[in-house]
Amino acid sequence: MQKDKELIPHLFRTEYSKITAVLARLFGFEHIEIAEDIVSDAFMIAAETWGQKGLPDNPVAWLYTVSKNKAKDYLRRNQLFSEKIVSAIQNNTTGAYEIEIDLSGKNINDSQLQMMFAICHPVITVEAQVGLSLRILCGFGIEEIADAFLTNKETINKRLFRAKEKLRAAQVKIELPGEAGISNRLAAVLTTLYLLFNEGYYSLSQNISLRKDLCLEAMRLTYLLAENKLTKRPEVHALLALMCFHSSRFEARIGKGGESILYEEQDTSLWDKELILRGQHYLNLASTGNSISKYHLEAAIAYWHTIKTDSHEKWDNILQLYNQLLIIEYSPAAALNRTYAYAKTYGKPAAIIEAEKLNLAPNYLYHCLLGYLYTGVDNTTALNNFETALKQAKASADKTKIKEYIKQLS
Repeated sequence: MQKDKELIPHLFRTEYSKITAVLARLFGFEHIEIAEDIVSDAFMIAAETWGQKGLPDNPVAWLYTVSKNKAKDYLRRNQLFSEKIVSAIQNNTTGAYEIEIDLSGKNINDSQLQMMFAICHPVITVEAQVGLSLRILCGFGIEEIADAFLTNKETINKRLFRAKEKLRAAQVKIELPGEAGISNRLAAVLTTLYLLFNEGYYSLSQNISLRKDLCLEAMRLTYLLAENKLTKRPEVHALLALMCFHSSRFEARIGKGGESILYEEQDTSLWDKELILRGQHYLNLASTGNSISKYHLEAAIAYWHTIKTDSHEKWDNILQLYNQLLIIEYSPAAALNRTYAYAKTYGKPAAIIEAEKLNLAPNYLYHCLLGYLYTGVDNTTALNNFETALKQAKASADKTKIKEYIKQLS
């Protein structure tokens, strides 16, 4: 029964955006709310019907069928029918016309790829592009998007509403732009996919540390870019390599209780060798061209983390890559990770000096890092930092892990 309850949220995450993209492509962006409402209704019907009658043999096919039927009913009943369908009927010499809604894998892929670039149109800000993509294309909830932007739901709702209005006013089409348009919008598309992956990999918005389905969805969408001749560019391959390397350590990164396992404590036998090789393949593809993106640097860092040998060469390479990354784009997470690499290269006392320059409080990960660095150097200070981290942590699994460190030092 519990699995049945978990299935609908999982399918909403994986299928909602696919069906919405196909219907929005059919209706046009100006009617995207209609597409969203139709798909939402299909999921509501699923929740009611499956709760009473049990799961169908093929839940995904069931959702697709209900969504198609509801879309056809809407087109028959409303003015949108005449706008989108009448011309096709008039040109049909047989005198009969069946509304066709194609939910094949290829059309879903094409629709989602086109939707990515429609949403990432320069008429709206990059921040709005990312937020709207997370909502429509990736199925993020408003609260999750608010977490990603470190703001509140009201702000996100207003931002998404304004973004849709601007796209409608500009009469944006759901289609792939020309080569110049792809170049202009690709950065926002990649940012969206990067945020989607990170929401799954480092999630704080719910009471778990890793949400594998989000990461896999981000990888699937990035594959769409990597497989299309117009979008398979070095930065796309670099992002995909990064995702493969990170995903290769999925099983080792999370403990039985859902807690995060520190890198040096991971069981390396759980690392996925196939994903590591795939990551190397895409990293090699990313080496073409004349520019280096943050995805190139992060992918290279992730590659070195798949090297099991704990050598000075490994950590010095990681440290130098973080130095370059922070020049291109500063982030607190990169600064924290650089300090860890600094400790592995030059020792904990030297790294403590680097860490305290960051002054990233309040941030439970910052205090966890300080706790780690002070352990064995000044255990009292280490204990104080872990206790501060415990107060700031949100996920119960992370709190459990921090309590273990506190117990070891007490």
